[in-house]
Amino acid sequence: MTSNSTRRRASRAVIDEKLVRMTTAPVRGLVVRMALPTIAIMLISAMYNMADTYFVSTLGTTAAAAVGVSFSLMALIQAFGFFFGQGAGNYISRQFGAGNVDNAARMAAAGFAGAVGCGTLVAVAGLLWLEPLALFLGSTPTILPEATAYLRYILLGAPFMASAFALNTMLRFQGSANFAMIGMTTGAVLNVILDPIFIFVLGMGVSGASLATLISQMVGFSLLMIGSAWKGNVPIRLSNLPPARGDYWEIVRGGFPSLCRQGLMAVAVMRLNKVAGQFGDAAIAAMSIVQRVFWFAGAAMIGWGQGFQPVCGFNFGAGKYKRVREAFWFCIGSSTAVLVVLGALACIFAREIVTTFRPDDPDVIAIGTVALRFQSVLLPTAGYATLNNMMLQTIGRAGRATILALARQGLFMLPLLFVLTPRIGILGVQLAQPLADVLTFLLSLPLGLGVLRNMERDAGRNEVSVVPTDDV
Repeated sequence: MTSNSTRRRASRAVIDEKLVRMTTAPVRGLVVRMALPTIAIMLISAMYNMADTYFVSTLGTTAAAAVGVSFSLMALIQAFGFFFGQGAGNYISRQFGAGNVDNAARMAAAGFAGAVGCGTLVAVAGLLWLEPLALFLGSTPTILPEATAYLRYILLGAPFMASAFALNTMLRFQGSANFAMIGMTTGAVLNVILDPIFIFVLGMGVSGASLATLISQMVGFSLLMIGSAWKGNVPIRLSNLPPARGDYWEIVRGGFPSLCRQGLMAVAVMRLNKVAGQFGDAAIAAMSIVQRVFWFAGAAMIGWGQGFQPVCGFNFGAGKYKRVREAFWFCIGSSTAVLVVLGALACIFAREIVTTFRPDDPDVIAIGTVALRFQSVLLPTAGYATLNNMMLQTIGRAGRATILALARQGLFMLPLLFVLTPRIGILGVQLAQPLADVLTFLLSLPLGLGVLRNMERDAGRNEVSVVPTDDV
């Protein structure tokens, strides 16, 4: 008993120190320290996605298209992980800012349990109806054997994948991005190492790529669980289960925008595969390659925003609105500058980038090059829209955050696919995403600027002193 009390007091001291640092340290340096590990997580994860696509693409256009079909399921599994992780994490960071550690610990258990449950449901349902699922995701009859082979191990890993994303997100919101980085990057690096071994050495083909993903997700999940129990973080305790109804309402408020954003991404990719499939397997493969490349281009920006979120949550919970605004505008300026450079490079070298994946398929190269250039030109608009959505979600403005989360894929991209493709063919497929990015940016301006003006007005009026409390 004494030992447990000593450990809890030591953990509480670390949490109090973290609270003071997050609400008093210079904002720009703090954001950079929080962001560097999350940028590393996102870049390594994106490199894994590109490496996975690269290795599988060497097996042929059909195999590359099968991975593209499976991407929407992986996006859906991640959507559940982000839903519970962001919903719980937003609340955890605000409670840390207010000094309420018991509430944060209870919410961490609720978020983890929800992610495990949803991941398990996806795995069971998907394995029971594997072929119908592959067809629903956009597989053509020629892609179906490869798609089902790839999906099988992805589904087995669904509980680990959803839980890992939830734990990673909750650790970030606690200001423990280094623990999150270790768990996620170890799994991603292991995946890249295992891919060529399973695909080529063991001759497993696309099944080898998905088995590598399963093993890597299990390893990453295990490391994240260890990180959650580390001193200064709120551990996942069974004693905090089952969650109260109010806990899940908080998760819905904070996580629903992420579920909309990621869930609609899965739906949009499914629809994109269906529409692109009208123009052959090469079109599906080309758009899959472009999606993976842009996931890499946007990874640094998303990692930057994820570094901003705990700074935003802690300081908003402490009433330090001036610091929230300062961190927000610093992230906007820096991320937009990076996206301008990345967009220019991707536009100039678009053909070379696509050729790297499928050098012997001229149809894939032609379709992918045009799509990549369109998206490159408008990539810089994604910075403000994404960071604005993250800010609104973190401070609990669920309505505005949900509208913005729905916008890119749901309000704009899906309707554009329906409208443009029958009229201008494959060009409509290539234009839908970049046009959706511009429209989302325009919508995000009024949704975020009003909230920022309110924070400017209230800055200094509601400042609260950061005094460590005694509750554990």
